[in-house]
Parts: sequence; structure tokens; C-alpha cells
Amino acid sequence: MIFDTHAHYNDRAFAEDLPEILAGFPEAGIGRAVNVCYDADSIDRTLELNRRYPSVFFTALGIHPSDCGPMTEEVLEHIRAHLHDPGVVAVGEVGLDYHYDEPEKAVQHHWFRRQIQLAREEDMPLIIHSRDAAEDTFRILKEEGAEKTGGVIHCYSYSAEMALEYVKLGWYIGIGGVVTYKNGRKLKEVAAAVPLESIVLETDCPYLSPTPLRGTRNSSLNLPYVVQEIAGIRGISAKEVEDVTYRNAMRLYRLLELPEQKQR
Repeated sequence: MIFDTHAHYNDRAFAEDLPEILAGFPEAGIGRAVNVCYDADSIDRTLELNRRYPSVFFTALGIHPSDCGPMTEEVLEHIRAHLHDPGVVAVGEVGLDYHYDEPEKAVQHHWFRRQIQLAREEDMPLIIHSRDAAEDTFRILKEEGAEKTGGVIHCYSYSAEMALEYVKLGWYIGIGGVVTYKNGRKLKEVAAAVPLESIVLETDCPYLSPTPLRGTRNSSLNLPYVVQEIAGIRGISAKEVEDVTYRNAMRLYRLLELPEQKQR
């Protein structure tokens, strides 16, 4: 069984056919998926999906660094108010993204720190987005004591050496479709170097479809391609990849220790 630890079924790309996609989960071996917020408008939409499909979805609430420009303390408190709703399992996705010039770094740093603090205060794991910001991400996480929350570095894009530094802190490394790309050499090295017990699977759908579907809308149904790639890189069976990463996801999101109502 496969656990998609990072998806965006709250995206408008799934507005027309989400029930059909979910109906295909059992045949594709997909067990559960975590819907991840990215801006203030997506909070209530994500919570509604959580309520509508409780046997499929879990939820993470947070504001993406590229969308944190209009962030306010009121939005932060709205997130806080729902963090302990049934099925809500993490704060995310939060972090730093220097690929574009806006929002300015100081704004990103402020809201990254505030959302780490929120996760610490509410005892929730974090989902971290980090692009072109390796050193600052690691530094701020350390400064804010984020090893106390734990979490996952989503859509990991840095070196194997840095991935192992995160693993030492007890963090998980999120691997998705990029590992199947010809130009995904760095992520292939990460998939080989990091202990399987520290890897979780993700799609980031509707983005980052694996080869041979690159350029099309992604969904959890495509994760078997990622499983096969990791299995080939590590010289193990696809079933082992599925089984171990599923357990990893359960530990990452603390589902083994949550009350039944929260797990649903």
C-alpha cells in the first residue's frame, strides 16, 4: 500500500474529476494521501475535502513561502484553531523559496519562524518547502528548535550530504516524480544514500508527474512509477519500498499514536 504524503487535491486542476481519481486508488495500491494547504484561500477548501473524504485524506495547514506576502496573525490563528480537527496532521507547507524575488526574504523568514513556532506550540510535525534556500532553511530550523517537532523536507532538491544531516535530526526526506527524470541525478543519489526508513513518497500533484507522464497532470495514481524507480536504485523489491515508506509516513504524521477519532 502506498501513502502519498504531499498532494494538492485542493487545487482547481481536480475540480471536475476528483471522485473518479479517488475511485482508482484501490486498484493502484494507494492507501491514503495528505492534502496540503498553500495559501489562506486554500485552508477552508482543504478542510472541506477532509470532511468529505475522511477515509482517504488527511490534512496539513500552513502558508507556502511564495504566498506569505499577505499573511497576517489572524490567518495564523485561523490555522491554529483547526490544527486539532480530526484528520489534521501537520503544519505545512511552510518554508523558504528564493527562486523568485517576492516575497522579500525578510517577510519569508518572519512567517517561516512564526509557523515553526506554531508547530512547536501545538506539538505538530512540519512540512517544509525549500527551494534555492538550503543554508537559510537549515539554519532557521535549527535556531527555532524545529528538531522538537520533526517533519519532512518536501520535494527534496539538495545534496545527499545535506539530506543525511536532516536525517540525523530525525527528519524525513520527501521523494516524488523528479527521481524518475533523466536530469534527476541529485535526487537519485539521495534515494540511494538516505536510509529507506527516512524516505517518504509524495506527488506534489497536480505537479511533477513522473516519467513517462512528465508534463501531464499528476495524481497519486502515478506513484507506482516512483516506487519502481526507488526500488531499482536501491536493488530491493517494490513491495519493500511501499511497506517501509508507508510505515514511515505513519510515523511522520504521528498516526500510530493518535486517538482513533484523529486517525479516522
